[in-house]
Amino acid sequence: MKRVSQLTALALLIGLSSSVSFAADMASALTLSQLQQQKGVAIDTRLSAFYNGWPQALNGPEGHEPAALNLSATWLSAMNDTQLAEWVKQHKLQPSTPVALYGAQKDNAAVAERLQKAGMTRVSVLSDALTQPERLQKLPHFEQLVYPQWLHDLQQGKAVTAAPTGDWKVIEAAWGAPKFYLLNHIPGAGYIDTNDVESEPLWNKVSDDKLKALLAKQGIRHDTTVILYGRDVYAAARVAQILLYAGVKDVRLLDGGWKTWSDAGLPVERGTPGKVKAEPDFGATIPGQPQLMLNEEQARGLLHRKDASLVSIRSWPEFIGTTSGYSYIKPKGEIAGARWGHAGSDSTHMEDFHNPDGTMRSADDIAAMWAEWHILPSQQISFYCGTGWRASETFMYARAMGWQNISVYDGGWYEWSQNAKNPVSSGERGPDSTL
Repeated sequence: MKRVSQLTALALLIGLSSSVSFAADMASALTLSQLQQQKGVAIDTRLSAFYNGWPQALNGPEGHEPAALNLSATWLSAMNDTQLAEWVKQHKLQPSTPVALYGAQKDNAAVAERLQKAGMTRVSVLSDALTQPERLQKLPHFEQLVYPQWLHDLQQGKAVTAAPTGDWKVIEAAWGAPKFYLLNHIPGAGYIDTNDVESEPLWNKVSDDKLKALLAKQGIRHDTTVILYGRDVYAAARVAQILLYAGVKDVRLLDGGWKTWSDAGLPVERGTPGKVKAEPDFGATIPGQPQLMLNEEQARGLLHRKDASLVSIRSWPEFIGTTSGYSYIKPKGEIAGARWGHAGSDSTHMEDFHNPDGTMRSADDIAAMWAEWHILPSQQISFYCGTGWRASETFMYARAMGWQNISVYDGGWYEWSQNAKNPVSSGERGPDSTL
């Protein structure tokens, strides 16, 4: 018993010593100018929504400090030590790199503790964070990726940043019948089955006439703000991209989808979708933005050009031809000349574009990932995957990033692989193979 007490006392002493050391480290503070002089890096410990540009309070500062990284304290529970070490390596941080954190005090402390455990020796706080709005950087169209509390406040009739200017709707999108929707969904949300916007044999978008009928049934006009979410973000993104093609002007995604709403502990409803008042007059010609959806011939015209990129949003095994990624797509390989835009571990994942909580990864990270494969914002860009879902999610991110000349090649690998005359590549290859 005495030995147990001694061990307990020793553990407490070590813990207290560590806490004192940790507090001493965090007591040091740097201004942004001082951090830059030391060639250090600022790290934003807030939610990615605030990092992207949403103000934490109405009319508050928007965005993040110049060149700051985002490591939200809310992600830490989803990151083991190996994953955090990989994050540090990915952002080229050395143990001696000065880093200055900003955000809530408790969040800074939590992130600092993990960074120090990962070997970072110069962790401090940024003393003048968010005090000079003119120097802050933000996602050009952060308002296109909404976050749960914003949506909840909107539903409660509260004043919010970037509020819809007219009628607005919240809609859940998924494949098939609304089985998960019936169990719980965002209050007041409608429902769209992806089978209503795409169809066999290639799962391309439905005809414009069918699209017009769906929009009328859902009560959507060209000037209706539509906020989409899904259990799978790319299902909502597929619908969102097609609505933009149709001509709906203001289409937004709940960043991170249903999971972020559920994790936030916000209210939910059960049961079937409520009755929707049909709106037969869309108010504009469909499609309003035909340039957002390319066909096979148009996609072929983007290959092997320095001013354009046909971008594969498929896993590496799909890109090099070891798997098609789908049980119903037999041919393996990739469009010859396409550039790899990354995706995830397989055809149902998009980890390369996601933070640990499933929200969009930082625009700087995504742009750097693409630049390695000669995919640039100045180019004409068309994204594709197997049948359109992953490409649509990527399109929505590029749109929020302010990339202008972007589209989705609707047919993707499924359509391309059906034509034996189309050139196909397989095997390991690098970025320069596409020039």
